[in-house]
Amino acid sequence: MDNKKPYTTGEIASICHVTINAVKKWIAAGKLGAFRTPGGHYRVNQGNFMDFLGKYKLDIKEQAFPYRKKVLIIDDEKNIIEFIKGALESMDAGYLIETAGDGYEALIKVGDFKPELMVLDIRMPKIDGFEVCRRIKTDEHTKDIKILAVTAYGQDDIDRIIQCGADYCLPKPIKLKDFQKNVLRLLS
Repeated sequence: MDNKKPYTTGEIASICHVTINAVKKWIAAGKLGAFRTPGGHYRVNQGNFMDFLGKYKLDIKEQAFPYRKKVLIIDDEKNIIEFIKGALESMDAGYLIETAGDGYEALIKVGDFKPELMVLDIRMPKIDGFEVCRRIKTDEHTKDIKILAVTAYGQDDIDRIIQCGADYCLPKPIKLKDFQKNVLRLLS
């Protein structure tokens, strides 16, 4: 189910294991916030539904909104981003994925997106991966983010990024199985 799209009364009834009439009664009583479409049907935004579940202690939040781990991919090469994104999606783990084209954009996205894992290219324009890694690992709010670095530049870069705080570093070209194995290890 797309969590950005408002829920129908039927969808809420199904999630809560009640009838559509019960949902309409919750709306009429003001317990569940909703709005009407031009056709007269009720729709409920995700925020209103989550508030309702919390207020009335309905223990179905995990079923309705399962937690999904967040991964931020940072690379200045679009084909590498697409490869990594495809590798993550093929794992069928339901990761939420964001991307950034340079270190500056990555640092901005970390604040809003709050990833559990960053897949970080080392050599990039503006702010390189070394500096991104140092900033993430020395900040009290972000130090627990796992960093899986990737580089095409060899052992010196690998040693240096590990010293900066990266949890692991893979050489480019990235081997699919190695990448997926390390993602699972870092996110477990």
